[in-house]
Amino acid sequence: MGLRRIPDLPCLCGSLRRAARASTQAYERELRPLGLRGTQLTILQVLARAGEVGQGQLGEMLAMDSTSLTRTLRIMVREGWVAERRGRDRRERWLRLAEGGEGLLTRAMPVWEGVQARVKSELGAAEWDALMKLTNRVTHLKKEEGAGE
Repeated sequence: MGLRRIPDLPCLCGSLRRAARASTQAYERELRPLGLRGTQLTILQVLARAGEVGQGQLGEMLAMDSTSLTRTLRIMVREGWVAERRGRDRRERWLRLAEGGEGLLTRAMPVWEGVQARVKSELGAAEWDALMKLTNRVTHLKKEEGAGE
């Protein structure tokens, strides 16, 4: 018995979440030998670009809830991939890429680039570019909309 046709979804949220899960599975299949999850790779990439940031700021950059981020960071700090320090207020946590995270990111980048290249090839350059622009635009619009809450 083959796969049934995957129905189009009428809901933007459901469609984006399903596409994100499918993409995550593809990336994680390739990252598994490194012991790295997709979310962890994204955090390493953001910290490599942003430098030291507060946990709240990191959560905003990732559009990630505090509970999930804290749970993921706990593992990453324990593994020596992320370094943390407390701010003046004990509740404040500052995070940066640790030496172990730099090494892991260096090893992961060729794997990540390979998955990126395959997906881009499957979609075609024009659809890839349009999808990247669209997902970034949706993120910015919805984060700006939520900023007033």
